[in-house]
Amino acid sequence: MSVNKIAPPLIAFIVFVGGWELIVTLLGMPPYILPKPSDIAAAASNNWNGLMISVWTTISEAVLGFLLSIVLGLGGAVLLAVSKIIEKSVYPYAIILQTIPIVAVAPIIVIWFGAGMNAIVIIAFLIGFFPMLSNTLIGLNSTDNNMKNLFYLYNATKLQTMWRLRIPAALPYIVAGLKISCTLAVIGAIVGEYIAGIGGGKGGLGYAITVASSRLQTPYLFACGLSASVVGIGFFLLVNAFSKWMLSSWHESEMRHES
Repeated sequence: MSVNKIAPPLIAFIVFVGGWELIVTLLGMPPYILPKPSDIAAAASNNWNGLMISVWTTISEAVLGFLLSIVLGLGGAVLLAVSKIIEKSVYPYAIILQTIPIVAVAPIIVIWFGAGMNAIVIIAFLIGFFPMLSNTLIGLNSTDNNMKNLFYLYNATKLQTMWRLRIPAALPYIVAGLKISCTLAVIGAIVGEYIAGIGGGKGGLGYAITVASSRLQTPYLFACGLSASVVGIGFFLLVNAFSKWMLSSWHESEMRHES
């Protein structure tokens, strides 16, 4: 990565943080109203062990929910793409499921699966499932008709056509779904921790945010929020690196173009 790409955002970050520190100091705002960046850093340092436990708890929940959304999203999309009758019958209900606010169904999930890890993973899965399903289905249905006719002329079965043509052609759409779903899984895990999280020393970032808010520990509240943002960015960068590795050799979206 060249200096020209790193320098502008780095300079903007330094100016933003420095201006924030200076303005809050000049205005004399108490930390429980608006903490300075130095207050946030101090709160993170003082509670480092607890913060890391919360971060890893949220990561584990988000990863499990994300993997579940990948498996069921891809599998569901393939099943819907095989038959138009199944797609027309089932897909509208998937859309309805997506439109229901997760906070409305979360209490039901807690009743069914109990509070803690199971319910949080299910909530993270539900938020990330629809982007995987819809993007994959769009990709499978966007396969070039001439290529499908060619496979038909060579007497390829539906399974062969799906595995060797439609799924490879849908990879850019699948990757787009992964990029959306991975960040939503983090959001889902934190939302799940608000509603179904277990407290104590093993609580995730959602629980830590709730506790910090109730105690007016605003600097630590900011530290937890920024940590959640870093986790989401980390997820996205990993998926983005995976997409570049998968698509850079053949697809226009990831190929390097000479300027």
